[in-house]
Amino acid sequence: MAAAALTREGGEDAFRRLFRFYRQRDASDLRGVVDFSVPGGQVFRSQLSISSVSDQDAYRAGLQPVSQWKAYGLTGYPGFIFIANPFLPGCQHHWVKQSLKLYPQKPNVCNLDLHMAPEKTVDLWGQSKEQLRRKGSSKWEPRSLLEKLRWVTLGYHYNWDTKKYSANHHTPFPSDLAFLSEQVAAACGFRGFQAQAGILNYYHFDSSLGIHADESELDHSRPLLSFSFGQSSIFLLGGLKREEAPTAMFMHSGDIMVMSGFSRLLYHAVPRVLPNPEGTALPSCLDQALSSDLPVGSVIEHSSDEDWQVCAKYLQSSRINMTIRQVLAEGQKFPEESGTNGKGQAPSEDNHHQENSTAKRHKPNTD
Repeated sequence: MAAAALTREGGEDAFRRLFRFYRQRDASDLRGVVDFSVPGGQVFRSQLSISSVSDQDAYRAGLQPVSQWKAYGLTGYPGFIFIANPFLPGCQHHWVKQSLKLYPQKPNVCNLDLHMAPEKTVDLWGQSKEQLRRKGSSKWEPRSLLEKLRWVTLGYHYNWDTKKYSANHHTPFPSDLAFLSEQVAAACGFRGFQAQAGILNYYHFDSSLGIHADESELDHSRPLLSFSFGQSSIFLLGGLKREEAPTAMFMHSGDIMVMSGFSRLLYHAVPRVLPNPEGTALPSCLDQALSSDLPVGSVIEHSSDEDWQVCAKYLQSSRINMTIRQVLAEGQKFPEESGTNGKGQAPSEDNHHQENSTAKRHKPNTD
């Protein structure tokens, strides 16, 4: 097995070699990719803090009771928790719709702000929905603005130039996403987690996420939460140094990853987005209907059929990932900085979410 041989190899470019192996469009050897639906080997069941989240609060966040979640750990990665799709039927629709229709709206920041006049990025959904709804299968069709969306930042806006957050570039964090994040963190033993910053990445079949570690937050004692929706992907989780070969694993729609403790600062990457393994246009969990009986105080909203048609068409070739962070410990403040513009925007070429698509004129993917 080529992947297994690469995994055993250490050395300066161990992570990069495996990234390139899975990045190949013809890499058909996926036997070395961890599938959490088949526990065994280095996969073990992980215990959750069931009493930390009431069933009512789980329902309000669109989640099954924590006692029903299937959570796993990986040998050699203390603090890493994988939760296989804990969402109630139909509730993924809400997060997909929010990620496409609401979260890209101002005052949040997105990659298109770097290349377009402000009035052009006010309503990406409104400008894209009809084009998406009519979209055929030809790769030569012009892309809508939503299909050109690569990232959105929430709360404390990440500065892609300085790789820092700042007090003077902050907008209100979405309350529904904060509530969801707080319940997941509490179930993993982190009560009092505050969702202060979010980076949403929008992937297509030619997308990848380069090798990096999330260390810009000032408080590393709190976990990093990652939510995935839509098509599947291969996720690589490495070590504290790039010389350590990573472990490859599948992420499917609805899956959640939590990186805490030792695993909080590990290098990781997404080399490849894969069609949903069920062989259908969308995974079956996205075909489920939302209950008409939502609990009092639910943060989940019903999506109209028209809105979901647009979302479903988008997801046929795309994946959405939301990573949520607590930037500051309770009572902590940002250090005084001089000479910063506080814009928190990305450089003119996005080197965090890279693609090999020449049409996009991004930097070549050096990872």
